[in-house]
Amino acid sequence: MEVILAQPRGFCAGVVRAIETVERALEIYPHPVYVLHEIVHNRYVVNDLKTRGAVFVESLSEVPEGAVCIFSAHGVATAVVNTAKQRLLKVVDATCPLVTKVHLQAQRYAAQGYELIIIGHRGHPEVEGTRGSVEGTVHILSTLDEVAALHVANPEKLAYVTQTTLSIDDTRDVIAALLARFPKIQGPQLNDICYATQNRQNAVRELVKQIDVLLVVGSANSSNSNRLREVGENTGIIAHLIEDAAAIHDEWFTPETRIGMTAGASAPEILVQQVLERLKILGVQNVHTMNGQAETTTFRIPAELLIKKS
Repeated sequence: MEVILAQPRGFCAGVVRAIETVERALEIYPHPVYVLHEIVHNRYVVNDLKTRGAVFVESLSEVPEGAVCIFSAHGVATAVVNTAKQRLLKVVDATCPLVTKVHLQAQRYAAQGYELIIIGHRGHPEVEGTRGSVEGTVHILSTLDEVAALHVANPEKLAYVTQTTLSIDDTRDVIAALLARFPKIQGPQLNDICYATQNRQNAVRELVKQIDVLLVVGSANSSNSNRLREVGENTGIIAHLIEDAAAIHDEWFTPETRIGMTAGASAPEILVQQVLERLKILGVQNVHTMNGQAETTTFRIPAELLIKKS
């Protein structure tokens, strides 16, 4: 057996920023430091931060008045921001700048009187945050059938934004269907799909040409990890989403299997290395890394943490 590692894979700049934000806050502020929702969708990362003093909550009602509260990388609704102010919380915003960009786009469309469509998965924290950042009617959809069934007040005054972690192929098809039904619809084409999501999906498309089985390291609730698995499956290859090395099944492989591996944008490299160690026990002797897109994007952590650190 041999393994080919995708390049790029794993942490993106937004995830690095979010995790570093929590780590820096834990250095600066008295414990506990509260985090609204999982800072990123990865259980290993969340559990590691819990051991350092972070307390993860699902509602601001769980945060004591006046405490430090970090908003996750997925962003929050305006109502959440207002509630935090009312509770006198010391808010540190770890929202990915690319998600913030989508919020601002949605707000501009809403301010101009457009009825808004969010292309994304209902219930996902990022989508709910975007939905809650604007007033007025908002439609959430992610399939061609939902586009066909959509009813709007004014087809002449319609706009859309997209969840950043979607499959490029699926999003392209949905946008094309929206344009076919509503020729005057306004939107950013595929610009809302973040660079890291796109690069990782492109890498998988190249990787599957060389392999028999694809392993995607990532959590089940990670949107971008699920999309990587789907990209592999859509090429006809067998693809498995695994949280860690313990999720591997020996029967997936034969001595001749060529294994490809990637990791979602919220999956740390240590999990990839642990999976590799497990695969070596099963007979993998050769590990290669494919050529791929180099990523140099970085995002600065919130300014208040930089000031306090100095």
